[in-house]
Amino acid sequence: MEDSHLTLRLSADIVQSLERLAESRGMPKSRLVREAVAQYLSGNAPRLEASPLLARDFKALWESLPHLSVDEATRLDTDLQRARAALAPPGDPWA
Repeated sequence: MEDSHLTLRLSADIVQSLERLAESRGMPKSRLVREAVAQYLSGNAPRLEASPLLARDFKALWESLPHLSVDEATRLDTDLQRARAALAPPGDPWA
C-alpha cells in the first residue's frame, strides 16, 4: 500500500507539545502523529476520564519526560527570583 501525504494546520501550542513528546520518545513527529491517528481511528483513543496510576507506571512516565539540566534549572530559578522581586507586594485583602 502506498503512503499518502496530508497537510494540516496545528496551533503553535500543539506543535510545541508534539515536538517535545516526539523528542522525549526519540521518534519523528510524523510517526507520532501517524500512531495517534491510527489509535484514534481504531477506537482505542485515550479516554478523557483519568484512570488510577500505579507508582511503577508513574516512575516510568517520569523517567520518559524531558528534564532540565543543572544549568537550565539554575537559569529558571534566577528568572523566577527576578520576576518575584519585580512584582509589587500584594495588598491586604482585609483592608
